[in-house]
Amino acid sequence: MLISTFELNSILNNPDVIIADTRSFKEYSEGHIPGSVNLDLFAFHWIDTTKQGINNFNDQARKLLSFLGVTSEKKVIFYDSVSGMIAARGVWMLMYFSHQNVFILDGGISKWKKENLSIQIKANNFKPSEFLGKINSEIITGFEYIRDNLDNLKIIDARSTGEYEGSVVRAAQTGHIPNSINIDMNQNISDDGTFKTDEELSKIYNISKDSEIVTYCQGAYRAANSFLVLKKLGFKNVKVYLGSWGEWGNNTRLPIE
Repeated sequence: MLISTFELNSILNNPDVIIADTRSFKEYSEGHIPGSVNLDLFAFHWIDTTKQGINNFNDQARKLLSFLGVTSEKKVIFYDSVSGMIAARGVWMLMYFSHQNVFILDGGISKWKKENLSIQIKANNFKPSEFLGKINSEIITGFEYIRDNLDNLKIIDARSTGEYEGSVVRAAQTGHIPNSINIDMNQNISDDGTFKTDEELSKIYNISKDSEIVTYCQGAYRAANSFLVLKKLGFKNVKVYLGSWGEWGNNTRLPIE
């Protein structure tokens, strides 16, 4: 799921490659990887994981990915400032629609610029497609499943310590999902903006490979980054809680710690 700056630079002119810059349009317009289109994924939040809510997410995500121009033969690369949460969200979304040919640029545009690779200012147009994909329900979960299986899941809270402990308030309730452990997503990333090595990450995620793991944060962006790290380490049974604390923390009927 990771692609290096060197490898991306070698396929820039390939017509079967889509490069999506997931930063803000302001950042994109100040300089981006040649040929990339701007898809600010942070503008799209979904925090309703009722059955209807997931159906709405599926419809809207398909529209978004069709707008991006995804088809089964396209190789799709998402990038961010670093190996960050927004690009990771893009990778997770395409994996959710069973599109395996998807990557995150390791180190993001920061590493690209550091290596003095070419930068483009002119914006690029989308070439829309009709993307349907096949939903992979194995990598997503909602509040009901978590609530009913609290004692059987390994739940990773990818937020900051302040959010986890409740000193930072971002919902009606403060704290965290019962039994969850706090591993801040920022621990996934090295000083140079790339993902840490598998050896370093294994020490952070010292969890049994047999566990059923759920990752969550505030809006399932940081959780997507942690999801990618766990998959990179070889964990098989990992789900992202799409609603995350934006849903759980605002539902006063759900238990908290």
